[in-house]
Amino acid sequence: MPKIVVTGGSGKAGRAVVRDLVDHGYEVLNVDTAPPAERIAPFLRADLTHYGEAVDVLQGAEAVVHLAAIPAPGIYTEEVTFRVNSALNYNVFAAAVALGLKRVVWASSETTLGLPFDREKPKYAPIDEQHPLYPESSYALSKVLGEEMARQFNRRSGIPFVSLRLSNIMEPHDYQRFSGFWNDPFLRKWNLWGYVDARDVAQSCRLGLEADIQGAESFIIAAGDTCMTQTNSDLMAEVFPGVPLSPDIGDHDTLLSVDKARRLLGYQPEHSWRRYLTV
Repeated sequence: MPKIVVTGGSGKAGRAVVRDLVDHGYEVLNVDTAPPAERIAPFLRADLTHYGEAVDVLQGAEAVVHLAAIPAPGIYTEEVTFRVNSALNYNVFAAAVALGLKRVVWASSETTLGLPFDREKPKYAPIDEQHPLYPESSYALSKVLGEEMARQFNRRSGIPFVSLRLSNIMEPHDYQRFSGFWNDPFLRKWNLWGYVDARDVAQSCRLGLEADIQGAESFIIAAGDTCMTQTNSDLMAEVFPGVPLSPDIGDHDTLLSVDKARRLLGYQPEHSWRRYLTV
């Protein structure tokens, strides 16, 4: 099977992606600044803010799943977050093009859409890929710039770039926190009550490698439902009154639309907190 480099393979999403690819027969190299807690695949330590190291680690690979990044706003200063994430994206993208890899799949973010929806309210719900981008942090701005980089490198090389706008990533033990949100819809309004299981992130990355994608495409990747017990109509009426809600949406369907990912990637979210908690 093809060799796939997973950058950031020791993180929450990375661990699930590495395991899923190995389970599906891929040869995987985990490239990260820190070793994984469990050695599922060969590991190589590298600092991908240096272009030369990006070239070295991608040698001989067919494709890259690029997850390495400062994973959220507020961990480092705004300047550091933007500089590091932008450098990581540029170096991995440029190295992939220079080496002639067949595909780049990488972690963009739901934050590009306007999170936490304080200054700019959602234009409609469910939000989809046609929604305007309103980056509200340097983290989100680095992801918007990454998507533009992907389009530019695709135009130059013809290599498909798959940008995955990942929602808030959860592992099964994280679902115990969800009951703490149910009495106050404002606690999780910042991403329209969305989330995604790490195993579904892994599915989306694998499908991003395999799907018939020719250009540079962006996809929202979320669970199939919200993290709340209230209906979508009640949530939107209380928190975002006046924002149009599609009449076709189910009571608990995700408000971060995954229709495009379903259609073009074959993505089907398989994991929900409702299997772990009793309402």
